[in-house]
Amino acid sequence: MTLEISTPALLFPAVSLLFLSYTNRFLHLAALVRTLHGEWDRDRKDSARVQITNLRKRLFLIRWMQLLGALSLLLCVISMIAILSEAQWVANATFFAAVVMMSLSLASLVVEILISGGALKILLSQMEKPDGEDRKS
Repeated sequence: MTLEISTPALLFPAVSLLFLSYTNRFLHLAALVRTLHGEWDRDRKDSARVQITNLRKRLFLIRWMQLLGALSLLLCVISMIAILSEAQWVANATFFAAVVMMSLSLASLVVEILISGGALKILLSQMEKPDGEDRKS
């Protein structure tokens, strides 16, 4: 298979939009962690500990999403350089790796979305408890 320069370039708009989305998710979680820290420092609720575990998993996944997306973009650039250098086997291999990295990044996004639903369940269950039941003794 012979790649043309436009083929790896097709991933550039997708990657930039994904990075914007990933960065927004990260910034939202950072703000949530700061808010949660203030609440926990003030009230010492046990539900905050459960939320912290959930947020820790989500932050881990977002870092991997960003890393894999960045590696995908880097591999696309390497693939384009290989095309310009007429090294088709390098271009094919790096483009294949870029697509795999992007797939892993998107899979991490799906898992993070599923976990974020768990965070909402924690908040809803906290609201259903009678006042004072969640306070640490």
